[in-house]
Amino acid sequence: MRLKRLWALLPLVAALGACDDFGLRSGGQGELRWIIAGNGADTRAASAEIPDTNDFILKVTDAKGKILYEGAYGDSPESLLVDAGSYTVAVHSIEFTTPGFSRPVYGDEQVVVVKAGATVTVRLNCVLENAGVRLQVAPDFLTSYPDGVLYLKSGDTRLMYGYSEKRIAYFKPGPISLVLNNRGADETLLTRTLDARTILTLNISAPHGGAAATSSITVAVDTAKIWNSESYAIGGGGSGSGSGSGGSGSSGGDDPGTDIDNAYSVSQAANHIGEDDIWVFGYIVGGDLSSAGTTVKTSKFTKATHLAIASRSSVTSKASCIAVELPKGPIRDALNLVDHPDLVGTRVYLKGSLVASYFGTTGLKSVSDYVLK
Repeated sequence: MRLKRLWALLPLVAALGACDDFGLRSGGQGELRWIIAGNGADTRAASAEIPDTNDFILKVTDAKGKILYEGAYGDSPESLLVDAGSYTVAVHSIEFTTPGFSRPVYGDEQVVVVKAGATVTVRLNCVLENAGVRLQVAPDFLTSYPDGVLYLKSGDTRLMYGYSEKRIAYFKPGPISLVLNNRGADETLLTRTLDARTILTLNISAPHGGAAATSSITVAVDTAKIWNSESYAIGGGGSGSGSGSGGSGSSGGDDPGTDIDNAYSVSQAANHIGEDDIWVFGYIVGGDLSSAGTTVKTSKFTKATHLAIASRSSVTSKASCIAVELPKGPIRDALNLVDHPDLVGTRVYLKGSLVASYFGTTGLKSVSDYVLK
């Protein structure tokens, strides 16, 4: 009898063993959320090239590769109700297939497991994924090589670099060569293998009379990415010597949050309650919070005293926002949504004091400055 019972249990044991994670195969659903953490693309040294995170390309797929969402980050829903299982969440600033000027790519990709009844928030920490080169051509180059043309080469791709070009040329990580074409003949001056997050500045000079010049290498590292600066004198070799130093890369104070370049994101702000005179940034998503319930009002505003900012322009949940008090005067005149409803969806930087609660969510009061992007 005991043996018969054991045989009867074998099908159930086999069925349970076939599941990698019984909790994931139980047929329940969970909630998947995502947010670009911090400054999103934290790149102060090349801020003019940073695209708006609202325009980043977001893609959410399940374990079988089925696309659940693909489109602009700013247009994405706040969350998705999904079956228990694993999901890939990826975000990139732009599609990048060929080298080009002012084409940095910032992004992140993470695989997460969502269990039935649970909420998983993916914090996307976007960093520079490609590498860049910037040439600084000395006046003596034109004198010594009037017919010379400089190229940057990556694989089979060549990118001509004009003498007056100021922009950074971006490439996929790997070997990148500096090529001089002089009167139809190519000469590879140097080749460097660049990792992601590396920006190499090459100072090109051509001393008169072919005299040997001393090449030097200096390395400067900031908090945003690795920056390499290297001097190359044509005819003077390129081996050089190196030294290193660190820098904050900010345009103002060294403390996080104390200047606009170090502004806290909406998601970071909750960890800095009680701090005064700090910068916070986000997208204006609505207002009239006193009558909005759990969501922000997105049109037909009646209150000029405050507004709400969030990590992306599609957010409507009050709990995901910072309520911003607009002081009477020029700031309220410029930002209130009664007079300026077109500001909804605009990225804004605000300087003020973070408080734990204002209209039932994190608040920013005593606003003393602002910048619209």
